Amino acid sequence: MSIQFTYGGRIDEKDAPDVVFAFVSKPELNGGVPNSAGTPKIDPWIHTVLDDAMRQHAAKELFKADPKETLVLPTLGLYPSAHVVYVGLPPQESLTTDGLRDAAAAAAKAAKRLKAVKVLQLLPVYLAFGTPTIAAKQAAQALTEGYTLGAYTRTTAKKVDTRRKSLIAQVEYAPSVTVPAAEAAAVAKEWEAGIRRGSIFAEAVMYARDLTNLPGSTLVPAKLAEEAERLAKSYGFACEIIDETAAAAQGMGGLIGVGKGSIHPPRMIVISYAGNPDDEEKWGIIGKGITFDTGGISLKKGPGMEEMISDMGGAAAVLGLVRIFGETKPKRNALFVIPTAENMPSDRAFKPGDVLTMMNGTTVEIVNTDAEGRLVLADGLTTAIRGGATKLIDIATLTGAVMVLLGDTATGSVTNDETLQQQVIAASKQAGERIWPLPPYPEFRRQLDSEAADMKNGGSRYGAASIAGMFIGAFAEERPWVHLDIAGTAWLERDRSWEVKGGTGVMVRTLGELLADDKA
Repeated sequence: MSIQFTYGGRIDEKDAPDVVFAFVSKPELNGGVPNSAGTPKIDPWIHTVLDDAMRQHAAKELFKADPKETLVLPTLGLYPSAHVVYVGLPPQESLTTDGLRDAAAAAAKAAKRLKAVKVLQLLPVYLAFGTPTIAAKQAAQALTEGYTLGAYTRTTAKKVDTRRKSLIAQVEYAPSVTVPAAEAAAVAKEWEAGIRRGSIFAEAVMYARDLTNLPGSTLVPAKLAEEAERLAKSYGFACEIIDETAAAAQGMGGLIGVGKGSIHPPRMIVISYAGNPDDEEKWGIIGKGITFDTGGISLKKGPGMEEMISDMGGAAAVLGLVRIFGETKPKRNALFVIPTAENMPSDRAFKPGDVLTMMNGTTVEIVNTDAEGRLVLADGLTTAIRGGATKLIDIATLTGAVMVLLGDTATGSVTNDETLQQQVIAASKQAGERIWPLPPYPEFRRQLDSEAADMKNGGSRYGAASIAGMFIGAFAEERPWVHLDIAGTAWLERDRSWEVKGGTGVMVRTLGELLADDKA
């Protein structure tokens, strides 16, 4: 699905949109916004008669203009379009890009129900020009992301899929008032830039969602490596696929240990991007790529195990970021590293009590084979460091413990560098993806001490999300590092605004906001 977004559309009776959307806030609904003279100024939203009908619904509390609330009205020939939709929006003084993204997602879902192909989105004047806190480019990006991600429908293997899929092919943004000629070109340029950035980011998220939703029988490590190689080559990026023989020769004991129980051997994927060869800084972005996780010998419980197709959500986020880099060409350097394996029980599988030697020489006692993600990520960090990475971020569906703490509402974070963590969190706020820092207390690190080896791969279940993150951090070799635990946010049980049931593609846009140049 690809939606064409444009700015400056107008109603054309010969080619009218199927549906027109207007944003309505409670202050506007309850008497209008005072003008400079102190008297309420109420501009028509869409059409006088239809606006009156909307107010009548409001008087009966059938429409309250609550954020994300929609009211669909047939026009009955009063207007060129078949339907108009009023969408609740937070008041102007408290409006954020999150509110815009939510409103656009609500509009997209309404358009999907109406089987709309062409959509016109009317913009209040304060959105067209930007508010004191939201620039026009930011508004355009947020709305475009909301429309695109809200319209997403998961692809299935059903012979007959009766779910209603989005038919939206075109969305036009139009100011509700005429923009003065002197400002029109500058405003249009801002909107076009925001539309482009929003489309790039949203399509990267949908790509990550599609990967995450693939069955484990389809997306085995070799297939994930093939997809990564295809993606890299489509943008002219260098890509190295390290197979099990080469991984063993390089001493990747964590990756080999986790993957050897499966008939599908592991891979280490390395994609290189040099956007600023003269800069010594190089980002290492590492994503956990366990294509299916049974828990291995420490077998998981059966109920819910089908969701373990999402255990490569970190890898999907990294490949989504590769797409953003390919489209925006930021002036920075990066290594995208994906250790991918399938964690299966068999006569070859690694066992509790085994000792693995990691790529950097650290020995690890295995106390739980279901704590496998941290093992492959450890080798992933070492791979990135040997490739010249100076800053490290890993993304992983790592622990159930983070879900106990944060549910499916926020991603947990552990770091050895507060400055870098705050940069990541600032980017997440721009993207509307919550991150909550977890404490890296030394008491948690001591939980990983082992009698049999340098470390063990698990500790107490108390503080387990921090403990797991700190295991990975032990392989950062003093480089600034942030770990993002997306175990609760990579997969949802039900739709939530612009996020959908199934794979979410979480952290793609956060990392894009952090690393893609603003000109994108």
